Amino acid sequence: MKAFCSKNLFNRVWVPTIILCAFFLMETHVNAQVVNDVAKKKISIGVGLIDDIWMKVPSGVKTRTIDQGVQLFGMYNIPFGKSNFGFSIGLGLTVHNAYGNFIVNSRADSTRLVRIPDTTNYKRSKLMLTYLELPVEFHLKTNSKVSVGLGFKVGMLVASGMKYVGNGNISTWDIKSDSPDKLKLKMGKIKNLEQFTYGPTLRVGYKWFNVTASYMLSPIFTSGGPKMYPLSVGFVLMPF
Repeated sequence: MKAFCSKNLFNRVWVPTIILCAFFLMETHVNAQVVNDVAKKKISIGVGLIDDIWMKVPSGVKTRTIDQGVQLFGMYNIPFGKSNFGFSIGLGLTVHNAYGNFIVNSRADSTRLVRIPDTTNYKRSKLMLTYLELPVEFHLKTNSKVSVGLGFKVGMLVASGMKYVGNGNISTWDIKSDSPDKLKLKMGKIKNLEQFTYGPTLRVGYKWFNVTASYMLSPIFTSGGPKMYPLSVGFVLMPF
């Protein structure tokens, strides 16, 4: 059996997530004590969950109905005079996951999603992608505390990886195992991924609870991989 494991995967994926979560909690605590109403209108902090609906998945490969991910962001708000309309620009981090009946098979010039045999008993297999994003949004905030935002975001890939937990009787370019014993496989730095993504966003909220949707116009892989991309729906909490 041959497997690849990125030593920096934890640092590249979870450390930024933990830092942003800590920042979110710290800012919420500070906000409750010292931030005045004017400052709260200028800055918005959000944290939430998404479900990725994967489009153009290769034939024979299936993804789960619920492919949960995480979204975190901070926005600077610019009102249009005294109207209810405004513009926001910010910085965010989104973690996408694709759980399915496949293992990522990656080489320098080609990446494939190899279907796990039906006879193989496995617990989990997923592809993980983390993007640092620059979102912009035009929004309307009504006097009844309902808000609607239309926007666009550009993302830069900062981490990628694959995780498999299951029996070892699997076979790909890089993995050869006939052992019935349980196998835990991690692989980082998936090849042939697009480094930049972009797409429109939508947000509808009431007070601090918001429903969100985003559509990635660019595929996650280059010409060396499948042309799949996610439609993401979820919710985000924005206490200020």
